[in-house]
Amino acid sequence: MFADDTKVWHKIANHNDSILLKQDLRSLEAWSEYWQLKFNPNKCNIMHIGHKINISYMMSDQVADKQLQRIVGEKVLGVFVTSDLKSSTQCIKAANKAQLVLRMIKRNFAKIDKKFFNIVYKTYVRPHLEYCVQPWSSALVKDREVIEKVQQRTTNEMGTTSKE
Repeated sequence: MFADDTKVWHKIANHNDSILLKQDLRSLEAWSEYWQLKFNPNKCNIMHIGHKINISYMMSDQVADKQLQRIVGEKVLGVFVTSDLKSSTQCIKAANKAQLVLRMIKRNFAKIDKKFFNIVYKTYVRPHLEYCVQPWSSALVKDREVIEKVQQRTTNEMGTTSKE
């Protein structure tokens, strides 16, 4: 058994704060050892958000301490979180997924009327564009345009491929 999707965070303003985070990691390891719910250090990562203090963090496995890998982004509950806290990655991934679903619909339905397409679109495409929009909704125009282009292409294609 392994502990999945556990997050530990700490505000790092100076080197002493990093020591506190290291202590938190050691406490977490002790907890996991006691409850026999191990963490796999090879799957544990560090993401720095908003600071440039160069610190390495370690976790131990059965043999030795291993340095945790630094990452710039991670998918958390279906939302891509990056170290710069920008939503560009989330918008691009959501738009790409919606486009894949639209292509699948187009491939499988040569002719589709507007009423049926509306049902299919709302059921299979729009959820990809709207999933967790509150945390990642962007103030950046370029990110909004990525999502809006999917909807514009859909509207344009629907006008040429539908039978009325």
